[in-house]
Amino acid sequence: MCAFANDFHNFGGGYIVIGVEENNGKPIYPPRGIDVTQLDKMQKDVLSVCSRLKPAYTPIISHEKFQDRDILIIWVPGGNDRPYTAPMTLGKTSDHKHYIRKFSNTVIAKNEELSELIRLTATIPFDDRINHHASLEDIKLPLIQSFLKEIESDLLEESRTMPLVDLCRQMALIDGGNEFIRPRNIALLFFNDQPEKFFSYAQIDVVHFPDDEGGDIIEEAIFKGPLDHQLRSALRHIKNNYIAERVLKIPGQAKANRFFNYAYEAVEEALVNAVYHRSYEIREPIEVRINRTSISVVSHPGPDPSIKDEDIEAGKLVSRRYRNRRIGEFLKELDFTEGRGTGVPKIHRSLKNNGSPAPVFHTDGVRQSFWTEIKIHPEFLKEHGPFEAQVEAYVEAQVEAQVRISETELKILQLCLRRPVGNKDILHELDYKSLSGNVKKALQRLRKIDAIGYTIPDKPRSKHQQYAITAKGKSILGVKQ
Repeated sequence: MCAFANDFHNFGGGYIVIGVEENNGKPIYPPRGIDVTQLDKMQKDVLSVCSRLKPAYTPIISHEKFQDRDILIIWVPGGNDRPYTAPMTLGKTSDHKHYIRKFSNTVIAKNEELSELIRLTATIPFDDRINHHASLEDIKLPLIQSFLKEIESDLLEESRTMPLVDLCRQMALIDGGNEFIRPRNIALLFFNDQPEKFFSYAQIDVVHFPDDEGGDIIEEAIFKGPLDHQLRSALRHIKNNYIAERVLKIPGQAKANRFFNYAYEAVEEALVNAVYHRSYEIREPIEVRINRTSISVVSHPGPDPSIKDEDIEAGKLVSRRYRNRRIGEFLKELDFTEGRGTGVPKIHRSLKNNGSPAPVFHTDGVRQSFWTEIKIHPEFLKEHGPFEAQVEAYVEAQVEAQVRISETELKILQLCLRRPVGNKDILHELDYKSLSGNVKKALQRLRKIDAIGYTIPDKPRSKHQQYAITAKGKSILGVKQ
């Protein structure tokens, strides 16, 4: 508990599970379980052990059912009063030592590690600090319940009857006594509809330069709201508008070569990393800059000073300490990130699998910003110079006048090529929740250029209405009639 409370790397603390045996670090299933008649005594014993820590520390204890067995889970978040010490033994005169986690082990902090731990005295990561400009009313229960439902937490059912203050304490979203409750920043970033009210420019700006950064045209989309909501919306916007697939048929081979202009997994990981590691004290948004040959994700500030310049250039971005421990914890629960420095290797791997150039990481001299640049697949530069042509990867010049279509229009055409589809099918395939302006415009334009048509033309508003591809739509896709 002492090691987790010290949270040396700002990972967010850790968990201790009582009732599950282990073998070489792996749990043994089914769990052995605990005797529920001893539950009260066990909790008192845990609190008694906690009282031996200096300064005082109290974890969060929860009795759970797992595989029909009773287990006790002790959640030990990073403490606000670190560094903590614990006795080496349970004897009354035992010496106290500073303990930290090192890989999967608990060890005594010594030498440089001890000095660094002491320097962390009273320093709390920004996302875990109390916000004195907000109140309990700024935490929205429906957003918490939506989060709990998505991560399939048993706490969801309890949240329907539990007082909000108790729920927030159990999730470590608030601090202070009942007479002076204040939210932590993490609660406002994830469970308030407008976190930008508390953190200026807590948003993602997607900026498209159709004629490159110097042209007269700039297209901008701004995404606000709870961090996970804006992240999903920005990624969906990028995927539906700027990611294009291409198929190259190889003579003599049955299987074609399929690849994308930008590997979506790499773009997703770069943006998730920016949301995770940016500073929410700096009045600058995360910016996704899209030009004709690259997508760059820009966040502020730059990498931790402990990372050398040559390591940044080589893509070896492993920090000794994370800027936001709770954001990483929540993103991991939502399956956005794995944490533990796996983001950059994942970007490299997805780009390599797509046949794309390696990513480029760079920062300015004083590390005020950090750029992740993902370059376009070289095949998209061979025949299609202007950026607009990227979304026409499948379009063959087989029609009298070449028709330029957007990525959303292209995906709808591909759906209709398989079979007639309705609005629900299109929304499901494009990962939209409602018929947004983007999808609606795409459908209207495809009908206008006679690329698709109604299956029930005399009843446009029929609930059985679907869209079918036309001969012109097939020509646009290069499908032989």
